[in-house]
Amino acid sequence: MAEAVADALDRQSVLVAEAGTGTGKTFAYLVPAMLSGRKVIISTGTRNLQDQLFHKDVPVVRNALAVPVSVALLKGRSNYLCQHRLALAEAGHYASVQQAAKIQQIRQWAGRTHSGDIAECADISETDPVWGQVTSNSDNCLGQECPSFDECHLTNARRAAQAADIVVVNHHLLFADMALKEEGFGELLPAADAFLIDEAHQLPDVASGFFGQAISGNQLLELARDTELEFRRDINEGDELIRSAGQLQKQVRDLRLAFGQAQRRAAWSEVKEQSAVQALITAIEEQLQTLQRQLKPLLERSKGMESCYRRCNELLAKFVMLSGESPEDHIHWFETHKRSFSLHLTPLSIADYFQKQLEALPATWVFTSATLAVGESFSHFTEQLGLQNIETAQWQSPFDYYHQALLYVPKALPQPGEPTYTEAVIDAALPVLEASEGRAFLLFTSHRALQQAAEMLAQQVDYPLFVQGEAPRDVLLERFRHTQNAVLLGTSSFWEGVDVRGDALSCVIIDKLPFASPGDPVLNARIESLRKQGINAFMNYQLPAAVISLKQGAGRLIRDVTDRGVLMICDPRLLHKPYGKLFLDSLPPMARSRELDNVRRFFSIQARKAV
Repeated sequence: MAEAVADALDRQSVLVAEAGTGTGKTFAYLVPAMLSGRKVIISTGTRNLQDQLFHKDVPVVRNALAVPVSVALLKGRSNYLCQHRLALAEAGHYASVQQAAKIQQIRQWAGRTHSGDIAECADISETDPVWGQVTSNSDNCLGQECPSFDECHLTNARRAAQAADIVVVNHHLLFADMALKEEGFGELLPAADAFLIDEAHQLPDVASGFFGQAISGNQLLELARDTELEFRRDINEGDELIRSAGQLQKQVRDLRLAFGQAQRRAAWSEVKEQSAVQALITAIEEQLQTLQRQLKPLLERSKGMESCYRRCNELLAKFVMLSGESPEDHIHWFETHKRSFSLHLTPLSIADYFQKQLEALPATWVFTSATLAVGESFSHFTEQLGLQNIETAQWQSPFDYYHQALLYVPKALPQPGEPTYTEAVIDAALPVLEASEGRAFLLFTSHRALQQAAEMLAQQVDYPLFVQGEAPRDVLLERFRHTQNAVLLGTSSFWEGVDVRGDALSCVIIDKLPFASPGDPVLNARIESLRKQGINAFMNYQLPAAVISLKQGAGRLIRDVTDRGVLMICDPRLLHKPYGKLFLDSLPPMARSRELDNVRRFFSIQARKAV
């Protein structure tokens, strides 16, 4: 694989490469990248994977090669402490004693940190809402007008990236940079000779978000809060602007309530004609216009007011577009969260957008992941991104799956659509959990099934249970790793990017084949578009996507040459539907059984070997 990457770097070509778990694909692209003498951007799926790559893998390879290569880590803006925002937060009103204590902790850390990367501040979780108050975003950043610009951590990180030979980023930052260039607003990343894309299977979903348009209720609430903070700090004359900001906050919260209590994703057409929704859209639009008029006379008196005025203009234009009519070739949808909402316009296809970016960036492109192909075909991945004139390659995992793992498909389960299905899955899983003595992941395709399973297992097993939602993902994983005989229940975020080696994880149980939710508005629109083109949407889109998702989930089980474990897939469609063979052929070559006794025998042999 390293030779193939080196060849792509030499010929400035496009390589799509699937490398099974344990291949060492990180080293396979780092070695030629460091030896190439070229400016290289490496993009991976998440910030955690960025940190692992930069702090662990890069030093190992660089030391082994003994080459004087400079490497920089660059994350998105919201990952860096903003000194100006911290000062605003300290001067504002605290919502609670706990919030005040966290701001004080951040102030103490701010005096010690050199990078300003919030991942360094171990005392406060990266998912804590307090970080939103002390980091900036593209809306509220004052840029060179900021009073703290000379000590800006983000600016320093970008300067380091410009000077480095290799820059480690994540997919969201990569596409944020592409979106900026598309709009003619400069760039976040330096020019590069090569782009090495790890965890490339995530690219189509990430790209869809960045090549579309979106606005959230939180953006409007932040505008109102920042307007009030900046006004009190720099102007503080009268209260008309304060009242307008407060009215905007109330209307945004009322719009969230008008969408209904349930958290959901749905087509915009389902709610846009509702009278309560329409009335609030009009009210918010008018309130933003009022805020715009009130901010304009204050522009020259405060850089903070100038920033709020600019944001108000931008958010007003975006809100009008996203709450209006649905354009062709885009999917118009909304999503509600517990306390907020978002409105979206997503391109039906991102192939043309992405191909245009590749043409504008004449460079080597390497796309790699453990899950890109369906069988031996890469077409599902390449067609989504519009990739042309490419080379493809596959390297299977070096693990001995036939002896290290067992695929178990239980007998006599009902069809997944039956109301008793999740109950039947747990009944079938209980003796397997007993045989494995816990040490298991239960992966579900829906939150509803997860919650039902959690309630059942809490009453029927004595093993420690960790359930998604009880704590941040990384916290749950750390607890799982350090708790004997634990059982973890998760949905989509635990199907990939999770690495638990050794005996702590010896069983992965998957409730259903992971077909995307039929109620998802983006999926439905793309299926309808394919049907209009005379393309079989199930065979050409839904099925390949589900196969790749199953490969990801199954990949949680065997992470090292010494790992052993059972993969239990409960869905009877795996064996009874013609398309089941495609799933089976895409899984590693494990021994297979439908007999529970073989599962018990597998774990008893494992226990004897451990002794």
